[in-house]
Amino acid sequence: MPMMRAWPLIAGLLLLAALWLGPLPEMARRAFSPHMILHLGLTLVAAPLVAIGAIRLLPTHWREGAGQPLSAALAVSALEFVVVWGWHAPALHEAAAGSSVMFAVQQASFLAAGLALWGTAFFGRGRRHAAAGALAMLLTSMHMAMLGVLLVLAPRLVYAPQFCLGAFGLDPLGDQQLGGGLMAFFGGGAAAIGGAVLALRLGRERDGLDEAVPMPVERFRTPDRT
Repeated sequence: MPMMRAWPLIAGLLLLAALWLGPLPEMARRAFSPHMILHLGLTLVAAPLVAIGAIRLLPTHWREGAGQPLSAALAVSALEFVVVWGWHAPALHEAAAGSSVMFAVQQASFLAAGLALWGTAFFGRGRRHAAAGALAMLLTSMHMAMLGVLLVLAPRLVYAPQFCLGAFGLDPLGDQQLGGGLMAFFGGGAAAIGGAVLALRLGRERDGLDEAVPMPVERFRTPDRT
C-alpha cells in the first residue's frame, strides 16, 4: 500500500517540523552543541528518511537506468563537503547565528545537501549504484569525523563568544567540544552505517543480464538415443 511504503517520508517530514518548530533553532544561534544537534538531525536522520521514503514511492523502472553513478556519487560528496565545512567556517557560522535570513539559508542548504547525498546513494539499483553510494557514504563519514575531531581538540573557542554561550550546563569551550564530539561520533557513524548497508547490497543486487553467469546449455540436453 502506498501509505505503508511512504512511512519513512512521513516520519522524516514530522521530524523536520519538530526540529524547526521546536526550541533548537533559537538555542542553535546561541550555543554550539544545539546547533550540532539540529544539523545532525536534519542531515543524518530527517534527510535520509525523506529521501528513502520518496524513492520507495517511485516506479521501479525509474531506478534501473544505467546513468553515471560514480560521477553522481562524487558530485554529491563534494557538495556535502562544501556545505558542511563552509557553514562551520567561523565567518559563515557567525553570520548564520546573527541573521535570521542567513540562518534559514544555512538550514535549507543542510537539508538540500543531505537529501542529495542520501537520495543519490540509495536511488539506483544494481551493484554499480550500490558501490558508488557506499563510496559517497565513506567520504562523508571521513570528513564529518575529521571536522568533529578538530572541534574537539581546539584549545579555545573557534567562534565568537556571543554565539557560544554554552548549553546543557557546560561552559562555552566544553559546549563546543560536545558539539564536535557529536559530529565525530554520530555524523561519522551514521554515514558509515549507510555505507555498510550499501556494501551489503553489493552481494545481493545485479545490474542485469550482463552480470549473469550463463549456464551451459549442453548440461541440460537430452541424450540422443538414436
